[in-house]
Amino acid sequence: MPIYKTGGKKDGLQKYRVRVNYVDSFGAYKQIERVAYGKDAAKELESRLVRDLNNEDVSMKITVTDLCNEYIRVKRNEVRESTLDKQVKHLNKYVIPFFNSTRLSKLTVPQLQRWKTHIEDLRTTKQEPLSLSYKQKLFSAFRSVLNYAVKMEYIDKNPLSKLGNFKDANAVKHDMDFYTVDEFLKFIAAAREQAEQSEQAFGSLYEWNFYVFFNVAFYTGMRKGEINALKWTDISDNTIHVTRSIAQKLKGGDRETPPKNKSSVRDIQIPLPLKNVLTEHYNRLKMLDGFSDDRWICGGVKCLRDSTIEKRNQKYASAAGLKKIRIHDFRHSHASLLANNGINIQEIARRLGHSDIKMTWNTYSHLYPKEEERALTVLNKIRAKI
Repeated sequence: MPIYKTGGKKDGLQKYRVRVNYVDSFGAYKQIERVAYGKDAAKELESRLVRDLNNEDVSMKITVTDLCNEYIRVKRNEVRESTLDKQVKHLNKYVIPFFNSTRLSKLTVPQLQRWKTHIEDLRTTKQEPLSLSYKQKLFSAFRSVLNYAVKMEYIDKNPLSKLGNFKDANAVKHDMDFYTVDEFLKFIAAAREQAEQSEQAFGSLYEWNFYVFFNVAFYTGMRKGEINALKWTDISDNTIHVTRSIAQKLKGGDRETPPKNKSSVRDIQIPLPLKNVLTEHYNRLKMLDGFSDDRWICGGVKCLRDSTIEKRNQKYASAAGLKKIRIHDFRHSHASLLANNGINIQEIARRLGHSDIKMTWNTYSHLYPKEEERALTVLNKIRAKI
């Protein structure tokens, strides 16, 4: 805990810099620096700083930055790397810079409201406001950090919960995008035509990978990362065993991770149309030098790039004269097809790998219009005995 003489004087007294080193509640080495004039004043300042640090409760020392960093360290062992990576980016870019050295004990609801207003005022590189869904993700990331603070008893309650998430009173809820069976058949026919033309013109089988990818997406409802991680060894007895996923936006390249949650580790029975597609693709690839069952089904030695899949999605939709839907909407297409044909919501949740059936019901319950007719038919059959 040194005291340094520095250049400068005030009222004839020498300027000193007082530095106190300490270890914070997270085991990190920190220091406090202050300025005093006169040797006696410097010694008194040093004693006061040491006394304040010793007497202050641990929870009173924690800053928002400290809390965010601790949360990130703890969660590295609890959540998927891709999920945590997104939260880290949100916190480092939108939370930590705003609050900086603000102490958690001093965090107030008005200050949090100012943060929300700050986020509302931000603009993208195209001078457009952040999307509502993106702002809600920022809010959720920060709320998770403060919920962790409550769990660790650093604070009694989460002050962010009083404000609620971002909302847009003028936002219009859009209907879910998905392809009907007829639309998908047009889409996949365009994909097949592209693959056939590429093979004939260049002798390349590369385009067939995208044809297979979209078939798997529609007929199984698997997530993009799960399809990218699919190997031939994951298929047996007409069943796809979903055991992993591929994340492509992490530092250091592609990362093989567990699926999104425990329920995402699942077996999906292969319908006949998809079985034919996979069999044809396998027979096509097994003639290549170096082929093995341990290769990616879509991609071979390297899984397909997310950006390239998106470009093919746009290309096939345009060629088929269809509206373009998101890659994730092929998952909705799968669920919508089953729901519209009266398949039990629990089975749909199982195939999708949802951790909570409520999520499935909240998303797809409106796709059961036939149930209203069936209910009315049952009630209409009742005849009172007169």
